[in-house]
Amino acid sequence: MIRKLSLVVLLFSGGVVLIASADDTRSSGRPLPKMPEITQPILFNTTQADRILAALQVFPTDNPWNTDVSQWPLHPNSKNIIASIGADKPFRYNSDMSFILVPPNQKKIGIHIVSYPDESDKGPFPIPDDLPIEGWPADYKRTPALGGLSLDDVQRDRRNRDGDRHALVVDPVNRVLYEFYQAKKTERGWQVAQASVFDLKTNRVRPAGWTSADAAGLPIFPAVVRHDELQRGMVEHALRVTVTKTRKEYVYPARHYASQRTDRNLPRMGERLRLKQEFDISSFSPPVRAVLKGLKKYGMFVADNGIDWAISVAPDERIPNLHGELRRIKGSSFEVVQRPDK
Repeated sequence: MIRKLSLVVLLFSGGVVLIASADDTRSSGRPLPKMPEITQPILFNTTQADRILAALQVFPTDNPWNTDVSQWPLHPNSKNIIASIGADKPFRYNSDMSFILVPPNQKKIGIHIVSYPDESDKGPFPIPDDLPIEGWPADYKRTPALGGLSLDDVQRDRRNRDGDRHALVVDPVNRVLYEFYQAKKTERGWQVAQASVFDLKTNRVRPAGWTSADAAGLPIFPAVVRHDELQRGMVEHALRVTVTKTRKEYVYPARHYASQRTDRNLPRMGERLRLKQEFDISSFSPPVRAVLKGLKKYGMFVADNGIDWAISVAPDERIPNLHGELRRIKGSSFEVVQRPDK
C-alpha cells in the first residue's frame, strides 16, 4: 500500500478553522484533494458532500477497512461457511445508511442512552437539527405509504415503525465519527439505545466484548456504498454484510458477537468475505462494477444479523436502483479469506 505523510496547517479566519494540507493518499493510490471548508451541516446526498467525502481519509491506510485482501489465502472452511449463508441465495443491498457531515464547531448536546449505557461512549455529541435516520430520504420516497413523511416525522417515529434507526454523524475536519442505534427525537431531546465514537485518524478499536451501533462492534459509515465513489468508478473500502445466522464468536477487527450458536460452519462477526477474482464483472453497469471491484479488492465484513447477503448503500436518490443486477450474483460467487499470518 502507498502511504504519504500529510501536513496539516490551521489557519484562523473570522473565527472559522480552515484546513490546508498536502495531498494524502488512500490505500487505493488515489491522491486526496484538499478538504473543503465546512461551516454548516451537510447531508450526504449533495454535491457538497461528494467533494468533502472525496477528500476524507477514513482511518489510516493500513486499517482493516482499507486493506487489500485480493491475495489473502482462502479460509480452510470457506465452502461450508458460504453454504451456511446460502450458496444459491442472491446478493442484495439495503438502501439504508444515511449520514450527515458537520463542521468542527458543531454544537454538542447530551442524549439519553437507554439500552447499552455501559457499552456506549460518553457525550456530549455534535447532533444537528437535520440528523437523518436510517433510510432517509430515498427509502422513504420510494415507499408509497411513507412518501409523505417529513424528516421531523421520521426523527420522532410518528408512524411507530421502530427498527434499528441508525443515525451517523461525521466530523470530516477532526476526522471523528459518531454512530447511534435506535435514535429517536422526543419532547425531552434525543434518545438512543447505544452510542459509539470512532477516531478516524487511528486504528483504535472498541473494548473487547463491546457492541456498537452494529452488532459486531464495528463502525458502519466506513462500509457504506456512496454516490461519490460510484462516480469515481470503484468503492475504495471494505463493505458490511448481514447474514441470518452467525456464530458466538468474533474475529478482529470485530469486538462483539450476537448469537448463541456454536456451529463452526457459521460465520463469526468480522468474518472477511471476498468476491472471487475470476467472477466476470464486464456485463454489469458502471455503478455495479464499482461495487464489485471493491468487493474483489477489499471484500466485506460480516457485521450484523439480518437478511442474507445484504450490503449497505446510502439512501441517496442519485444512486440508481441496483437490485436487478446485484441479484444476478449468488452466494457461491464469494469466498471466505483470512489474514496471511493466520
